[in-house]
Amino acid sequence: MTDPYSPISRLLHHRTQRLAKGEPVALPIVAASTFHQPGDPDGTHFYGRNGNPTVEEVEEEIGLIEDADVVLFPSGMSAIAAVFYAHLRPGDRVLVHADGYYNARGLLAAQFEPMGVHVQTVATSDFAAAEFTGVKLALIETPSNPGLDVCDIAAVAAKAKAAGAILMADNTTATPLCQRPLDLGADISIMADTKAMAGHSDLLAGHVASRSEALMAPVRTWRRLAGAVVSPFDAYLLHRGLETLELRVARANANAMAIATALSGDPRVSGLRYPGLASDPAHGVARRQMKGYGPIVSFCLESREAAEGFIARHPLAAAATSFGGVHSSAECRIRWGDAVPEGFIRFACGIEPVSDLVAATLSALDA
Repeated sequence: MTDPYSPISRLLHHRTQRLAKGEPVALPIVAASTFHQPGDPDGTHFYGRNGNPTVEEVEEEIGLIEDADVVLFPSGMSAIAAVFYAHLRPGDRVLVHADGYYNARGLLAAQFEPMGVHVQTVATSDFAAAEFTGVKLALIETPSNPGLDVCDIAAVAAKAKAAGAILMADNTTATPLCQRPLDLGADISIMADTKAMAGHSDLLAGHVASRSEALMAPVRTWRRLAGAVVSPFDAYLLHRGLETLELRVARANANAMAIATALSGDPRVSGLRYPGLASDPAHGVARRQMKGYGPIVSFCLESREAAEGFIARHPLAAAATSFGGVHSSAECRIRWGDAVPEGFIRFACGIEPVSDLVAATLSALDA
């Protein structure tokens, strides 16, 4: 019989459905590095690097949202690194976004190009037209961070499959609630759970998800051998965040749409991007593959000084990096070396009341 309930409902009751009388409803933190294991190993827990009950419970919860097998990591970058190290070898060719999160390109340049991996960058909006012949792995990020360009995941997936390439999609900006890369043909979905999945700006985590055991087995092996494991405490905090994920994402998305709408057409603002706006260049593709458009709005003011002033004056935006938290934040992305104008602002919406955040944003701009 088909389960009539949504993944979020199943996540919220994943534990309660299996409880014996007297067991705690809340997920216990199993703070153990070693476990009782007399005799030969028998597949049960024996050492923290090989498995922990709290971490495994959270992997199953995220797996319900992804409808896939999930391996948890101590950061989004360690999740990306795990796929690279598990599947790339000297002589392989990689396609990677030219305008997405810069650290992914930095890792390839620092660690993989010197060992003979050939790396080619492609703009997010051009990925569907890219040449995939001879490609081993392609990494897309859509919407891209920080520019919010979008690529057609299904079209890219079809090209990757025809060429025998692995398609890896960074879904951090959207989350599986707003966009489902695996349903659209991607082989692997990765996320920085540091952002919306955890949602409170108090931990680092990431995950790799796939419906292919052949792709996941090397990733799991790399985590065990490299020791890139999540602490049970951080796993528990991530679990806490997942319980309110749907509510937080809905409010953050509503805030982003309201901010983008309020800024649209303002002569002081240029380069406004939000895939949810009908006027956005990426809206047509985004509308087909997304159920929500994420918490980030990007735009430019006339100068770095004007942008920094706007951020400093904004009473409801923390001057901080990252996104997906309960507090709105803003930053000039030029400071990290992104290929953006001096006055480019990445505005990451939190869960403040919509009318308050819009009023505060316009007030900071007016001042």
